[in-house]
Amino acid sequence: MGQSVLIVDDHLPVVKVIEDRLVMEGFTVLSAQNGAECLRTVAEEQPDLVILDVEMPIMDGLRTLRALRLKPATSGLPVIMLTVHKEQPDVLAGWMAGATEYLTKPCRMDDLVAAVKRVLARPARYHTEESER
Repeated sequence: MGQSVLIVDDHLPVVKVIEDRLVMEGFTVLSAQNGAECLRTVAEEQPDLVILDVEMPIMDGLRTLRALRLKPATSGLPVIMLTVHKEQPDVLAGWMAGATEYLTKPCRMDDLVAAVKRVLARPARYHTEESER
């Protein structure tokens, strides 16, 4: 099994397209439909990377990213923001919240896959609570 990627987006067709491509590339794929589900899934499954939308019900992507960055166990978890928000203040907010990469929709799948591979090839900063014991 390959490295695991958690896709967090409330638009299931978007999730399906990304999931299909990442599975073809050898990744194990998990999904969540909002930030609260993302936080639970990260805690339970410890994915290697998160692809995170901004606009979602219950808990948006920026709040989710900030919550991930506040916890020592997930502060270094790579997160690629994938959103329709492309105005400069939105992009800046993503970077300030701690995004590893920031891509805008629509996004070519080749570009997203390249970003995933690039981010996962970097030296790991993400340590789970288990590995810190």
